[in-house]
Amino acid sequence: MDMFVSNVKCLTERLLQKQLANTDEVIEKLFCEEFPRVTPLDPQLEESAIQLWNWAVTKRVGTAINEHQKAKVRHVACRLLYSCEPENPAEGAVRKQILMASKTGRTWLDCKKPQLADNFLSLAVKSLETLYSRLTSRDHGGADINTSKGDVEKDLLRVLSYQAESALAQENHQEAVACMQRCKDMLLRLPKEAKVLRLLATVYLKWDCQQVQEKALNAVNLANKESVHPSGLYLKIRILLRCGAQDDHVRAGVTELLESEVPLEVCLSTVKLLMSEDRETLAFDYLKRVCQHFESSPELGSALVLHIELLLQRGKELLGKQKIEDIITGHYTGKQLSPQTLTCLHLLLWDKASKNFETKNFSEALQWYNYSLSFYKAGQMEPNLAKLQRNRASCLLQLQQLDKAKEAIKEAERCDPNSIFTQFSVYKIAVLENNVEKAAEAVKAIAALAQGPLTSEDRLLVAENAASNLLSLAAQIALENEQQDTAMKALESLCEHSKDEAQVLTALRCLVRLVLSTIEKASGEMGHANLDILLSYLKMALQKVSQLSPGPSMAVEQRTEDANWFRKIAWNSALQCESSPDRMRDFFLFSYQLSQFCPPDRAVLMGQKTCLLMAAAASLELCRKSPHSDQTEQLTQALEHIQICWEVWKTLKASGDNSKDPTNILLLLYEFEARAKLNDPKVETVLESVLELDNVEIKVLETMAALAMEPPAHFPLLCKKALRIALSLHRKQPQADLARCSQCVHSLIQLSLPSGVSDVEARVLEEVWGYYEEALSIITTAPEDFPEMEILWLLTRAWNTGILLYSLAQYPEAERWCGLGMSFLRHLGSLQESYQTQMSGLYSEVLDRLDKAKKNLIMEE
Repeated sequence: MDMFVSNVKCLTERLLQKQLANTDEVIEKLFCEEFPRVTPLDPQLEESAIQLWNWAVTKRVGTAINEHQKAKVRHVACRLLYSCEPENPAEGAVRKQILMASKTGRTWLDCKKPQLADNFLSLAVKSLETLYSRLTSRDHGGADINTSKGDVEKDLLRVLSYQAESALAQENHQEAVACMQRCKDMLLRLPKEAKVLRLLATVYLKWDCQQVQEKALNAVNLANKESVHPSGLYLKIRILLRCGAQDDHVRAGVTELLESEVPLEVCLSTVKLLMSEDRETLAFDYLKRVCQHFESSPELGSALVLHIELLLQRGKELLGKQKIEDIITGHYTGKQLSPQTLTCLHLLLWDKASKNFETKNFSEALQWYNYSLSFYKAGQMEPNLAKLQRNRASCLLQLQQLDKAKEAIKEAERCDPNSIFTQFSVYKIAVLENNVEKAAEAVKAIAALAQGPLTSEDRLLVAENAASNLLSLAAQIALENEQQDTAMKALESLCEHSKDEAQVLTALRCLVRLVLSTIEKASGEMGHANLDILLSYLKMALQKVSQLSPGPSMAVEQRTEDANWFRKIAWNSALQCESSPDRMRDFFLFSYQLSQFCPPDRAVLMGQKTCLLMAAAASLELCRKSPHSDQTEQLTQALEHIQICWEVWKTLKASGDNSKDPTNILLLLYEFEARAKLNDPKVETVLESVLELDNVEIKVLETMAALAMEPPAHFPLLCKKALRIALSLHRKQPQADLARCSQCVHSLIQLSLPSGVSDVEARVLEEVWGYYEEALSIITTAPEDFPEMEILWLLTRAWNTGILLYSLAQYPEAERWCGLGMSFLRHLGSLQESYQTQMSGLYSEVLDRLDKAKKNLIMEE
């Protein structure tokens, strides 16, 4: 009880102080409360009930709460008042109860909640009967008492009619009739309430029973006898039709209606009622009489339009057209329709035209549109006229009347140039005339207009998609007319402006197919340009796929399907770009990025690995073709692709046997090249990773050696290390490849020989001497066709080293190196004799000078 009282006071305080935050929560809590009888009586609760009631009915509330919430407040206030009711309430308190209970019941009826209304209406009846009983008990024949009793009887009649209405809404027909029977009995004393009889008749009518319908007719006849009213006369006709009365009886009813000077609107509703009950002859006859009766009325046009509508509904088109032509004639002779009626006629004509257009009866559709056009003055400016001209143009185009269609579109442009539909019509004409430039301008106009707010007419379509749908249709029209470039412009504009990612992806698929067909036919610069266009489409596809919100399973499957489709396109396009490494790289990267939206099964992972490998290879190829100053960015990108590929490769290795897959070797080679050319000290770590592999290939080491010295890379120590290991592995082969061994030795000698005075060191010379010994060993065991120029190169470099040492007064070393050079003479073929003659003389001279130098050195000592 305390919580109940507290909630009531809290709600009252909030509402009276206009603290509306969370008010609906408090209202709902009280609405669901069980209202206990409050004893002892609390005057504050009764006051709260009245305050709540007054708050709900005042106009100060505005839109703070809705009608349903106001009904709940009345509901709470009324129940609260009854919970405070004493055992023998005063007459004033009873009148408050009657007022609040009856109005609360009426409010719930208006809110379409008859079940909630029933309890309050029953309370109202009980309180009215209590009050009537009190008045009767002290009845001394006074005028005041009689007046009060009469007021109570009227209130009771009103509440009983509410109960009948509630029972009818709940299809409780017997209860409704019982309530109305009480009303009927009371009407003998209250003849001025004839409207209750009409309600009784309505109750009988909706009960849908032949016997009860006779009672309905009796009730409505009695009501009309007491007080003639249009609604009563109309109700009588409804009952007659429901009872299946003959035409004569119904004709008498509609004649009575017409003679009662009812409004034209009621007469026209009666015509429609007759048509709906299949009394066609009666309806048309009555409509003719209505038109004659209201001939001088300014509202006659609505009857004429209804006549036309009914004729068309019954398939009497010739007669309908004659009536329309009569109205058109009257329109220009002073018998104009009201604006509202004319609008109804336009809608009727357009509907007829539209249906004919849908069934491809274009000439008939044009005739109906022309009827509509007849009501417009020349030079009139109106958006609806623009739409009418566009519709006419559509018919004319279907009828192959291009010139007339152009005239109609010019009129549409004059009336409403800023409509996307007008511009679309301009576009259609341009395509049919093969006017590429005009079509492109129209596409731009449609796209530009789509950025602003659409007019009310345009909202006949879905506002956000109107322009996109038109652009899609524009592309279709262009393709049907074999204008591929125009179609592509329309689709490109759609992709740029549509906010529907799925729609854009569909358009992009079409664009990709179109540009691929162009690439097949093009060559040279044109082919390259089309490839760049394809790249731009794939870039947009990647963006739209990434923006697709994951939702239901179908949405996820669609995104996967889209990504997979564009991924394959990018892959196949990359394979066609062997002569263009930059485009190859971009295509492979798009293929990889799109594959990230596909389920990561093994096939997809293999594709990702290949894409990244190829992208890295293409970046390195671009680096080799670029000036040194422009290589850093490409090398850095290559490293990024390599690092991601390593991660993919690790996943693949964990999921299956990859022993024959050379991916790890390729990745190490690519990483070695990139780091070497970036002068990255981590390059040595990459070489160590290669050496840790099982059965490392000699070719890999030879390649790394070459890369270590390929400009701008310069890592001679790493190069020599790789070459020495490669040479060692060559020697371990069952049949060593002497040519490749020779190449290794050649490179080692070239890297190690001193290039000048400052480079001469005993350690270095000793290292190179070992390589020469390896070279002699190779030559000795080599077949006779060993390259003579290689022997000559070794001879010359050894001899020149001896001369360099001689110039440095290192005579013993000089003699040793010159002698090394002489030792290669016997391995020369055709050149042996020539070089032996020259070198023998020089060698003798060198030896003589060495002897003299030695003697001078001894004398100085």
